Amino acid sequence: MQVAQRLAQEADLDLVEVAPNSKPPVVKIMDYGKFKYEAAQKAKEARRNQANTVLKEVRFRLKIEAHDYTTKLKRAEGFLQAGDKVKAMILFRGREQSRPEQGVRLLRKFAEDVAEFGTVESNPTIDGRNMVMVVAPHKNKSEVKTEQNAARAANKEAARQARSGAPAGDAAEASDSAE
Repeated sequence: MQVAQRLAQEADLDLVEVAPNSKPPVVKIMDYGKFKYEAAQKAKEARRNQANTVLKEVRFRLKIEAHDYTTKLKRAEGFLQAGDKVKAMILFRGREQSRPEQGVRLLRKFAEDVAEFGTVESNPTIDGRNMVMVVAPHKNKSEVKTEQNAARAANKEAARQARSGAPAGDAAEASDSAE
């Protein structure tokens, strides 16, 4: 340990403990300010890539027209593809409350229609005058976000290649030969 401290002082650097729990503890000779800065940058990047799943809501009436149903279905599919959960809700009015089996049938049909984008997380339950079902996406929000970032980076690269007029493989070789 004294040898490491002496080497750090001679190099005008700091002795930083990297893995304090290991036996023997692992230390590294480096600039501590730079180490703290890089750790802060990693934490910032992790926060930026973190994504919170949101619960989006789609409301139906028991007697919904086919076109209205497909519109709501497309909306829900978009939410699921974006990695958000979808809360499908049927609003009952008046005598409709005496027919909960029709609401269950409608929600089951909805679940079948969105099956390729998500799975039913909670089965239909009656909550006052409403019937509610929650559908969770197959991909979580962070996976969707990383895919979008990768696609965006690929699009930027393709646009840059198109501007330069060189095919994708030739640009890398051209930049290597220029150096």
